Amino acid sequence: MTGRNQSIISEFLLLGLPIQPEHQNLFYALFLFMYLTTVLGNLLIIILIRLDSHLHTPMYLFLSNLSFSDLCFSSVTIPKLLQNMQSQVPSIPYAGCLTQMYFFLFFGDLESFLLVAMAYDRYVAICFPLHYTTIMSLKLCLSLVVLSWVLTMLHALLHTLLMARVSFCVDNVIPHFFCDLSAVLKLACSDTHVNELVIFIIGGPIVVFPFLLIIVSYARIFSSILKVPSSRGIHKAFSTCGSHISVVSLFFGTIIGLYLCPSANNSTVKETIMALMYTVVTPMLNPFIYSLRNRDMKGALRRVLCKKKKSFCV
Repeated sequence: MTGRNQSIISEFLLLGLPIQPEHQNLFYALFLFMYLTTVLGNLLIIILIRLDSHLHTPMYLFLSNLSFSDLCFSSVTIPKLLQNMQSQVPSIPYAGCLTQMYFFLFFGDLESFLLVAMAYDRYVAICFPLHYTTIMSLKLCLSLVVLSWVLTMLHALLHTLLMARVSFCVDNVIPHFFCDLSAVLKLACSDTHVNELVIFIIGGPIVVFPFLLIIVSYARIFSSILKVPSSRGIHKAFSTCGSHISVVSLFFGTIIGLYLCPSANNSTVKETIMALMYTVVTPMLNPFIYSLRNRDMKGALRRVLCKKKKSFCV
């Protein structure tokens, strides 16, 4: 015991999703299907980029990392959600909660950083096409990827270590389907001012700055297009950037709506549904957005299939 009203808890209870018992199996099957679709879709993108030499370009280096991030981001929460949906006691160990929190922050932040790198790549490709290969060198691309991984790892580690020093009361029920940072902090008995200060100083900018950089990149892109208006140029720009804009809108739209426009205390259901959007739906839709709207990806899939089954290709 750490005090009269405090105890060293060994686990948290996750309330999960507000689903009626008679609908539990239906939603279990739905989330299982969505998770398998996420894993297979993102693995397909990673494998195609690895096997097809035509896709060994800066944009697809970033895309392969984004697909890996999406795959891991979804894997941090969904398997545990599925397990708890079939469990009488939907719990998660204390150490498991901190581990889940770390990887959730890590891969969530990594996605936003990679989206910035992809926006910069499109900006250079459209605004400086003649200097693209010079500017987007292999060294710069690898540096952007490594920097994204290192910064997000340090950011996630900082919040996790700060959470590890917090004491918790007997109340260990988290009104969520995963160990969300803000939800866990509300259960703390000890002082959390340092945690909240770090979230405000570092956590906010981690979300806002990447979003603003992406907005600036696309503002410059569209400004460049409008200076030399042509239907062909506009079509090319939208075909090049359309998929990326869709992903950015899905990912940042839900996060900003959830964290920058906080709900009232009685809006837990709304918060949970919005969290599902960026933890489950967005990682699942990304492969469809990039494969269905991307001519290079469809071409790569045909070439890989033709190599495997040459007899069926004319």
